[in-house]
Amino acid sequence: MPPVFAHGRLRLYLLKLLDEAPRHGYEVIRLLEERFQGLYAPSAGTVYPRLAKLEAEGLVTHATEGGRKVYSITEAGRAELADRGGELADLELEIRDSVTELAAEIRDDVRGAAGDLRREMRAAASASATRVDDESWKTIKEEMSKARQEWKEQARRAKDESRRAREEAQQARRQAKEAQERAREEVQRIAGQLQEQFAKSGGVLGSLAGAWLGGGTTPTAPTQPTAPTAPADSAAPPVADTGWAEDLAPTGDPARDLDRLLDRFRDDVRDAARDHGVSAAQLAEARAHLAAAASRLKAALDSA
Repeated sequence: MPPVFAHGRLRLYLLKLLDEAPRHGYEVIRLLEERFQGLYAPSAGTVYPRLAKLEAEGLVTHATEGGRKVYSITEAGRAELADRGGELADLELEIRDSVTELAAEIRDDVRGAAGDLRREMRAAASASATRVDDESWKTIKEEMSKARQEWKEQARRAKDESRRAREEAQQARRQAKEAQERAREEVQRIAGQLQEQFAKSGGVLGSLAGAWLGGGTTPTAPTQPTAPTAPADSAAPPVADTGWAEDLAPTGDPARDLDRLLDRFRDDVRDAARDHGVSAAQLAEARAHLAAAASRLKAALDSA
């Protein structure tokens, strides 16, 4: 049978157990055994070195209680756990499959042992040409009944563990998708506010914002302020394009998706500035608007 945990997966599952609550090493081993319904239990030589390595990397820490080390996850450990949320959901499914496979092997072993026992008793009865007395048959039946009961209990526990792992994996995927949608909606909302602020200010920044958020061509800005009158055919203030950056397919990681949106914003504004130039006055205006946008974005993300 292949290893229960692939490379790096036990490390991830140890972080999950410590995220649930602080634990000492023996308790971690016992919990792993419970999760596998007693069908698998790692040795101390497997668990303790990995806990020590996680601590050296700053992902866990420990305190001594009653002469034993009690390990707790750090903020860095929680960050890694969050970054690998999709991988953790897959790991839960793998554990479920491993439990199911181990239970199936036990079931086959029990069935095989029961069959062998029946054949041996029949052969012994035939060889002696006598009937096995009632007491012997009673003992055999009790042993077989006990074996069947043990198999049923193992199968039931494996089924319960499989259902629990499946539900947790589905919940993890649902939460990741919801977080991604919330992050995307928040970025679009703040981008719309930024475009409105740029549009009200007019000048080069209003044109740049219209080109970036509206998806149009950047108009050429006058080098000097113009009179407040506007010709009848002047362009209307740019309108935010709610479909902006839809070509960026979600990765499943909201933080990474936000970085990609900010990269798109930076590249669009840089291209427009390179094509049309930026004066000292326009740079000062850009600094003010970007500072306001940064404050809005930071406030929105801090409140999430």
